[in-house]
Amino acid sequence: MPLVRIEIEKGFDEAYCKTILNAVHEALVECIKIPDHDRRQRIFELEPMHFEHNGRTNQYTIVEITMFKGRSDEAKKNLYASITRRLELNPGIPGSEVIIIIHEPPLQNWGIRGGKPANEVDLGFNITV
Repeated sequence: MPLVRIEIEKGFDEAYCKTILNAVHEALVECIKIPDHDRRQRIFELEPMHFEHNGRTNQYTIVEITMFKGRSDEAKKNLYASITRRLELNPGIPGSEVIIIIHEPPLQNWGIRGGKPANEVDLGFNITV
């Protein structure tokens, strides 16, 4: 159940935003092995004056993924490459304009399923990939 936050500069159309969401989701399914129906993603569109990115283009894109611990360094490396490749293909964001950050708070720092710590819940799936 990764939570995805994507920040882009305001001014792109709905199709551009949807393409980004789909690219990130498809990479998560491929590399992290989440179920296809498991989508918890948000795009934040920032006014140019609120989004400093030192010499980058207006396509500069920040992808932050918060997920349970358990994925290998190799799975994360594959995820970075897959997201970047997909965004380069469509909607055409150069790889140099994409930054990806993964946050992995301990399971006891997730309140889920009625406010229970995730480390006390049978998640019903394997997070070791």
